[in-house]
Amino acid sequence: MEENKDIPFDKLAEACNIVNAVNYKESISKINKLADTYPAEHLVLIYNYFFELSNSYEILMHVLTKIDKYRDKTSIPILIDSLIMKEKLSKRISDTELITRIRVNITKALANTKNSQAVYPLLYCLNSKEENYKVKLSCADALGKIGDRYAVLPLMNIVEDETEASAYVKESAISALGMLGDSKAVDSLVSILESKKGLLDKFTFLKERALEALNKLNFKGDRVFNAVVRSLRDESKQVRINAIEVLMNSEDERAIDLIKEMLNDPCKDVVQNAVIALYNILDENILDEIINGNKYNDTAKSEAIKLKNDLKSENNDE
Repeated sequence: MEENKDIPFDKLAEACNIVNAVNYKESISKINKLADTYPAEHLVLIYNYFFELSNSYEILMHVLTKIDKYRDKTSIPILIDSLIMKEKLSKRISDTELITRIRVNITKALANTKNSQAVYPLLYCLNSKEENYKVKLSCADALGKIGDRYAVLPLMNIVEDETEASAYVKESAISALGMLGDSKAVDSLVSILESKKGLLDKFTFLKERALEALNKLNFKGDRVFNAVVRSLRDESKQVRINAIEVLMNSEDERAIDLIKEMLNDPCKDVVQNAVIALYNILDENILDEIINGNKYNDTAKSEAIKLKNDLKSENNDE
C-alpha cells in the first residue's frame, strides 16, 4: 500500500464503514461522495486501501469498479494479490461463488490495464488444475486483451492439453490466441480443426473459434489451407460459415472456386455467406453470374438478387 500522509486512510475507512458495514448501500454512497473532496490520484489510493480492507461483497465489487475506472498502476499489485491469494478473500467473504465473481472481475480489471505485469499471475491461474473454470475462462480472455506475446506458448499448451477437462477453457485460449495474432499459434489452431475424436465430437464451437482465430492470422501453407477446406464439409453450419470467411480473406486463388461450391450448400445461411464472400473477393459481376448461371440453385440466385438490390438501394441513397 503506497503511503500518503495527506490521506487519512483509517478515518475514511471508519467513516465509510468499510470493515463493519451494516448497510452496504450507505457505505457505497459515502464512497461515491469522496470524489467531491479528493483528486483522482488520491482516490485511487483510497480505493486500493478499501479493497484490501472490506468484508462486504457488494462494497468490494463497487470499489473494484472504481479501481477499474482509473486503471492506475498502483492498483495492479493489489489486484494480483487478491487473484492469486484467494485465501485472503475467503477470510473476508465466506461464499465461494461470490469469491469467484470477485476474482473474475479482477481479471477483467487487470486486462483493462494492458499491463504486462499481470501476465504471469493470469497464466498461473490459467494453468492451475485446481482453479475454478470461470476464473480460467476470464484469465484466458484477459491475456488476449493485454496482448503480451509471452502468453502465446502457454495458451498453445492449453489448446493442445488433452487433460484439460473444460472445452470452454480451450475455447477461451483459442480466442485469446486469435487476439494475440502470433503466427506461432497456427499449428495449435489447425490441430483443433484436424481432430476427429474427444471434445470436438461434442463441442464444435472449438472449431468455430479456431477458424475465427485463424482468420486474424496471416497464415500460409497447404496444411492450414487444407484444414480450412475440410471445414467446409463440417456438420456445423457455423463452422462452414467461418471457413468461408477464412478463405475469403486468405488471398489464395483457389478460394474462389471452393466458395462457389458452397453456393449449393443445403443451408441458406451458408449460401448467403458464400454469396457475400464472392462479392467481396470479386465484384458485382459475380452476382450476375450466379443469377443467370445454370449451375446454381434457387437459394443462391435469391441471395444474389437480394444482395444486388441492397447494393442498388444503398447507391440510390447516396
